[in-house]
Amino acid sequence: MTDSAGRPFDRRAFLAGGAALISTPVLAQDDSTEIERDVTNVVRRNISSFRTLAWQDYFSNLSKGAILVDISSRALHYWREDGSYFLYPSSVPLTEDLTRRGRTRVVLKDPNPDWRPTPSMKIRNPEWPDYVGPGPDNPLGTRALHLGWTYYRIHGTHDTRKIGRRSSNGCIGLYNEHIEQLYGMAYVGTQVLLI
Repeated sequence: MTDSAGRPFDRRAFLAGGAALISTPVLAQDDSTEIERDVTNVVRRNISSFRTLAWQDYFSNLSKGAILVDISSRALHYWREDGSYFLYPSSVPLTEDLTRRGRTRVVLKDPNPDWRPTPSMKIRNPEWPDYVGPGPDNPLGTRALHLGWTYYRIHGTHDTRKIGRRSSNGCIGLYNEHIEQLYGMAYVGTQVLLI
């Protein structure tokens, strides 16, 4: 396999850069992912959007760590209690009416998530199954952090095309490698702010 310039494709370098080529799960093969045609503007916007932020602008302390999700820049910022900082590209809700903003907390860490569509998802997509167990067809990927809002999670995804796009039904998606790292650092009680 080669990249767009005809050079040999280096999967390890690609993964280290925050992306992965993994088989696409059945539920992720729909047309619900935003397609951006003007790549020049997308790249320019993403480069400028992925900037470091100061936790003090959003949180009063770092007790149990702090997660900031910036919907506009499609980035998740995480600060550990010791001030260590991590920045991850993310997927965000497909539409504004699916987007929830404000403060909440991590209420459950799920090491092997299973998935059930919400009632509104089932109405929009009646062909979707009622349940998907853990594994490669699960849209929640390898880990999930449940938030204090019903049905909202920060989770992984096996469909890496969704990261960096408006593509979710309300949740925040990360590459599986990144959610596994965040999962290992976050606590039940970690404060979360979506802006």
